Amino acid sequence: MTDTVSPTAPPPLKRRTKFFYGLGSMAYGIKDVAFRVFLLWYYNYVIGAPAALVSAAIMVALVIDAISDPVVGQISDSLRTKWGRRHPLMYLSAIPASASFLFLWFPPPGLEGAGLFIYLVLLASAVRTFITLYEIPSSALAPELATDYDERTAIASYRYFFGYIGGIGLYFIALRYLLPPTEAHPHGVTNPDGYMAFGIIGAIIMISSVLVSTVGTHHRIKYLRQLPAPEARNPLQTLMLMGKTFSHRGFLAILSFGVLKYTAIGMSSALTLYFGSLFWELDSRQLSILALDAALAATLALMVAPRVSKFLGKRNAAFVLAVTAILFAIAPYVLRLLGSFIPNGSPWLLPALFVLLSIYAMCGISSAILVHAMIGDVIDDSSLRTGRRAEGLFYAANSFMQKCSSGLGVFVAGLLLTAVGMPEGARTAGVDPQIVTNLVHAYIPAIIVMYLGGACFLYFYRIDRKSHEANLASIRARESGAIIGATAQESVDAPARPGEQPGAPS
Repeated sequence: MTDTVSPTAPPPLKRRTKFFYGLGSMAYGIKDVAFRVFLLWYYNYVIGAPAALVSAAIMVALVIDAISDPVVGQISDSLRTKWGRRHPLMYLSAIPASASFLFLWFPPPGLEGAGLFIYLVLLASAVRTFITLYEIPSSALAPELATDYDERTAIASYRYFFGYIGGIGLYFIALRYLLPPTEAHPHGVTNPDGYMAFGIIGAIIMISSVLVSTVGTHHRIKYLRQLPAPEARNPLQTLMLMGKTFSHRGFLAILSFGVLKYTAIGMSSALTLYFGSLFWELDSRQLSILALDAALAATLALMVAPRVSKFLGKRNAAFVLAVTAILFAIAPYVLRLLGSFIPNGSPWLLPALFVLLSIYAMCGISSAILVHAMIGDVIDDSSLRTGRRAEGLFYAANSFMQKCSSGLGVFVAGLLLTAVGMPEGARTAGVDPQIVTNLVHAYIPAIIVMYLGGACFLYFYRIDRKSHEANLASIRARESGAIIGATAQESVDAPARPGEQPGAPS
């Protein structure tokens, strides 16, 4: 068993530190909204690549992610430096993550077919891998920055707030200012020039937020757990240890819920511009207003998630919020198909969509916040069972869950587009309205099955406030025993003064 010795008791976590900790997730939010909302649309509808090719390239990048995420988590858990286990990797990620994001939006002119596929796979994989170098170590800081059951929900709220503000902020800027309607591009979102500016601004925000967040939490390094050097293991032993870590029942419940839920979110996000432009017939300025629903939702979730968690507990709150989210997500589409929703062109259409989708996003974000906090509780429970702190590995899985939204989700969206016959480069030829209606018919049952099916897995998560507090008490007792044992050993090993027997009491 690996004993963990805590350093001097840290001072209370200040709001400023929570702010800086959360700020870094703006980089992930930008990457996430770019992959979820714009990437499939840009390469398929604007450039003219087949939807199946684009979604397959993004799916390949996700497979590479599935390998790199636990590797980065294992490296982060095993790293021992004067700057701790997490911060060196966080500093290292800033430049390559932002540079690869930039080039993603500048494909070489005339590139198509296999060449375009390879380019997209390489750049998408680079962005996701280098973001992983920041996201996993940064996420793994959370259980050590905050140990309290409710404090973990609060710090997760900051993280998700800034993640959504970063992504949705750039989303709004793109639709409002970078992709305005023109005579050549009446919907705005088909103008290829705007996406180049999108890449530049996104890269600047990414590198800035990562560096500011890493520097802003640097002062807490001295208060983090001091761990002994890890035992030398061969690759097979490492894989067996990772398998033992990931076999935790509560964690598997969270993972199953997260993969299905984030895939549903990714599918929905990838189809946002298709539905907004073709089903609701909104232009880019109207879509920019609609994009602010997530900014409002993230602000509300910052307050809602901790309060609902205190009332229902994390697991039950996450389940209720997920079910509520799906009801509001499908409501406008179901009502439109039934002929009972506000018609296109009405001044009331945008406000109605904004309200319904804001509630959907608020519930979805609040549920995600609680899952992030639940993983911190799983880490404590697992450490008692295995004797090993594995924050990096567990949050690698959390990172994978979120990336399913821009991998599996976009892949499913691509399959739906191909199944209904969405034409390639359709901005120049238009789209048959029946194709769009068929897309909605396929979308509704798909998102319901994924959301509700995932939520059912939460039944197998059994850590509540009482059991978590018992785990913390056991961890503190074990760490106190480790400190006492180390002190006693130092006394035995100390050289005796003249006239004393070694190890005799003074």
